[in-house]
Amino acid sequence: MTEQAPILFTHWGAYRATLRDGRLAALEGLEGDKDPSPIGQSIPGALVDRLRITQPMVRQGWLERRDRAGRGEEAFVPVSWEMATALVAGELKRVREAHGSGAIFGGSYGWASAGRFHHAQSQLHRFLNTVGGYVASVNTHSYAAAEVLLPRIIGSQDGLVAKHTPWPILEKHTKLMVAFGGMPLKNTQVSAGGVGQHNIAENLRRCRDAGMAMVNISPIREDVPQEIGAEWIAVRPNTDTALMFGLMHTLWAEGLHDAAFLKSHCVGFEKFLPYLTGESDGRPKDADWAAAICAIEAETIRGLARRMAATRTMIAVAWSLQRADHGEQPLWAAITLAAMLGQIGLPGGGFGFGYGGSNRIGNAPHPFSWPALPQGENAVEDYIPVARVADMLLHPGEEYDFDGERRRYPDIRLVYWCGGNPFHHQQDLNKLARAWKRPETVIVHEPWWNAMARQADIVLPCTTSAERNDLGIATGEAHLFAMRQIIAPVAGARSDFDILSDVAGAMGLGDEFTGGRDEMGWVRHLYALARQRAASHELDLPDFEEFWAKGHVRLPPPVKLKSLFEDFRAGQPLATPSGKIELYSETIAGFGYADCPGHAVWLPPEEWLGAEAARDYPLHLVSNQPHTRLHSQYDNGAYAQGSKIQGREPVWIHPEDAAARGIENGMLVKLVSARGSCLAGAVITDAVMKGAVRLPTGAWYDPGPDGMDLHGNANVLTIDKGTSSLAQAPIAHSALVEVRPFIGEVPPLRVMSPPEILEPRG
Repeated sequence: MTEQAPILFTHWGAYRATLRDGRLAALEGLEGDKDPSPIGQSIPGALVDRLRITQPMVRQGWLERRDRAGRGEEAFVPVSWEMATALVAGELKRVREAHGSGAIFGGSYGWASAGRFHHAQSQLHRFLNTVGGYVASVNTHSYAAAEVLLPRIIGSQDGLVAKHTPWPILEKHTKLMVAFGGMPLKNTQVSAGGVGQHNIAENLRRCRDAGMAMVNISPIREDVPQEIGAEWIAVRPNTDTALMFGLMHTLWAEGLHDAAFLKSHCVGFEKFLPYLTGESDGRPKDADWAAAICAIEAETIRGLARRMAATRTMIAVAWSLQRADHGEQPLWAAITLAAMLGQIGLPGGGFGFGYGGSNRIGNAPHPFSWPALPQGENAVEDYIPVARVADMLLHPGEEYDFDGERRRYPDIRLVYWCGGNPFHHQQDLNKLARAWKRPETVIVHEPWWNAMARQADIVLPCTTSAERNDLGIATGEAHLFAMRQIIAPVAGARSDFDILSDVAGAMGLGDEFTGGRDEMGWVRHLYALARQRAASHELDLPDFEEFWAKGHVRLPPPVKLKSLFEDFRAGQPLATPSGKIELYSETIAGFGYADCPGHAVWLPPEEWLGAEAARDYPLHLVSNQPHTRLHSQYDNGAYAQGSKIQGREPVWIHPEDAAARGIENGMLVKLVSARGSCLAGAVITDAVMKGAVRLPTGAWYDPGPDGMDLHGNANVLTIDKGTSSLAQAPIAHSALVEVRPFIGEVPPLRVMSPPEILEPRG
């Protein structure tokens, strides 16, 4: 019998691999996946391209004189693994002895690999905890505002990353889905942890065929697939909260709200109502008021409110909406709107955050968690909100507010980063570049010479998922994968586990870090735990040898499907102080934050099309997720590179906005904000609303001598400040820009070539 081709399991899908002469030649979507992601086509070539880091590298200025000023600009010196290990161990020991473990920032931010063992963040955090602890970051760039707000309002994060009303219930019961921020299929190519089978396109089609109507409220028409036939309401970016208030006012004024549900399952509506009606400030938040802010017709708002009240309605809110100035407010307003409709907990009604945000949202998970690499206990209690990296580095000792506490930024001397790319995730990259020169040492694990590697002092080349063994679990699908090593490690690359094991050994803590297991010992251990947890719910997984030989196994879906808050509606209290939905939160009101009061409000963003700044920067930047990669991963790959225009990231602009500026299709343009500038290639299309431009996030950062990014990285344009004093979450989607044709000699790209490499040492 012919052996099946090995499986490569990734964040954007599972693929059958074709090998040729020991190299990965091609990938094909796994059988059963009706909609495999083309992102995987970037992997074979990228594994061996010229940007692979072939051995440990140390920045010249740091190696010779421990200089910080040249970080991101200087040449690198190849060194042996023995020398690199000694340098890393020595730096960790020096900083701990001189300043304590609270001077070390473990900045890993996920998405580095799909495996349960070789998960980069878990590996680094386990290592740093083993050697004494570190300053951590909390929450995620994807939905940090929600992670802080929702537990205060609904007592949990249910309906954010899990426990959504499942797609089969939506198909059967939902008659109208109102999608604030849309539901773009490009985002559903991926899931944290990995994808076994892509199912969102099929689920949307099934819902459409069952009679569900859909409304796409977004500046981008394709944020709901064209085949679904959604109505497109193109509101000004960042004005969804105002639209929700216009809908709520119509429900109240026309007696379409559910007074009984508001009384039985919510608290605080009577404190919110004076704001909605204008009694408290003389400004009713009615449809006419909202229409002027959103730049749509008031009757559109009234008509939508009546439709929502007349049928079973699901309010879907994209994660992207809360990545904006005052990003807590659209979340809180959506919950308040759903409460007024009174359908929370009913089949197909209520709300959900993140439908379309990834492939797993709306899948019905089993009632147990899957195992992960244990990270141990952190001896350092200090932490920062995930988006406050630059402020931490620039302002050590400075106080700031966060979730009801007055905190102080630590004084960081060493940054250790393994997984993720802050020169993609963080806002205002020119500010971050200044901040990045403050630490004494930056250590990075990376396979390729991306911006993160170029901004490091010590660069340790690590393997990819194709070059090691692991256990993969598509969590929302209960689909387990034997991630067998497909190719030998490229050049001198080593796994994060092997790198950290050696550093821990040099510090006399090797056994504590490894736990007495090697790579396959951990893979077997984690699989054994997975079998135990499945068996506790009468679900059988094969023994390890059978699983490893077969390649993958999928458990049947849960028999019992539940709507979000079905039990709450039936009488089970929430984990809020009142046990109910807190439309007014005494806790948040008690914090005294002017930028996040005790109930949902409309607070104009610092930058939006109604702001004074729009006179100089009259276009709103939408820096959403790209079609051709996950964040910045595989921007060097063939699929991502095929979308570039003259080597630059494409920017969508409306035909009228393009004509007014003399911009032609395919032309290089310069985007400018109050914080920076970048080059991009123009795509003229009416799929983006007039007054907005779409520049996907994740192009590898490539600053020129004057600070202008040469490649099209949107985060040189965005604002680096928190959503509010409550969540301190990122606000990437609140940024105004101007766009003009680029005049002059086109500067060459540098980021797609390796930096200068000097003669080896050590």
